[in-house]
Amino acid sequence: MRYKLLGKSGLRVSEICLGTMTFGEDWGWGASKSDSKKIFDSYRDKGGNFIDTANRYTEGTSEKFVGEFIATQREQIVLATKYTLFNKLDDPNMSGNHRKNMLQSVEGSLKRLNTDYIDILYLHAWDFLTPVEEVMRGLDDLVRAGKVLYIGISDTPAWIVSRANMLAELRGWTSFIALQIEYSLIERTPERELLPMAKETGMSVVAWAPIAGGALTGKYLNTMPETGRLSEKSERLNQRNSEIARAVVSIAEKIGKSPAQVAIRWTMQRRQQIIPIIGARKSDQIKDSLAAVDFELDKEYIQQLDEVSNIKLGFPHDFLNSKNIRKLVYAGTLDKIETGRI
Repeated sequence: MRYKLLGKSGLRVSEICLGTMTFGEDWGWGASKSDSKKIFDSYRDKGGNFIDTANRYTEGTSEKFVGEFIATQREQIVLATKYTLFNKLDDPNMSGNHRKNMLQSVEGSLKRLNTDYIDILYLHAWDFLTPVEEVMRGLDDLVRAGKVLYIGISDTPAWIVSRANMLAELRGWTSFIALQIEYSLIERTPERELLPMAKETGMSVVAWAPIAGGALTGKYLNTMPETGRLSEKSERLNQRNSEIARAVVSIAEKIGKSPAQVAIRWTMQRRQQIIPIIGARKSDQIKDSLAAVDFELDKEYIQQLDEVSNIKLGFPHDFLNSKNIRKLVYAGTLDKIETGRI
């Protein structure tokens, strides 16, 4: 396992993050405590130090398990959790981005995790109700109080994240250093706004569902290949996704790797720094996924996967990248301008 600096910070995190939404069986699926410990141990044995959980994962069981597992090695772990999602139904102040829920969620997480501080606190999802100023000042207060070291944000429009970080920068508050989003060969729409925004503002991208809920492993592919469709069991069912999954399986067979390893490795080799979050219900699954750090995909395979999963960026990106508009904007001199940015 190698390590990366997280955003504009000196914090060193492993190149793969361990997702623990599967820790606990409270939701009718997931891993038992013993299996969760095996998954955790396999990740640590590989050199991983970046653990991701949330207040809502398996009704709080995930945080409790994680707290127990890291108790004797807390200093070596970069612990990330999240707030926003409800702590209790039918109470309007027991969920959301506002300061009251922020504080009570953090206090609850600290108790379940049995720790004095959280390394990275993510805002889990934007609620479109709480002012940005309230969010950023509240998070900064938590950092100044020593309960949180760094902050990140997840599942939020790019324009909100950009505004929030600029506001924090202007007022001397703590800024987001990590952006957690869904990103995979199947879900590349973040390339339109979220990834460019993260790059411009110096945020690391932490990607959930890099194997698209298992769709990229090929396990949902129909046993009748001529249909070219995914099984009805897949929530990500369509013709395009089927073609992508088949390309992943084909490349995996050629290079002697698992489809999951190929899909995860593709996210790791993007031009922008991306840290995939991997989860599992069994220790053999996590061991397979972790092997993605042991090889690199050749350029020809990267190109094949890029082409089969390519998306249109849409307006204004396609418009601004068109030949005629570039000529108008740059007076036909773009190829003579050295900026390192375009």
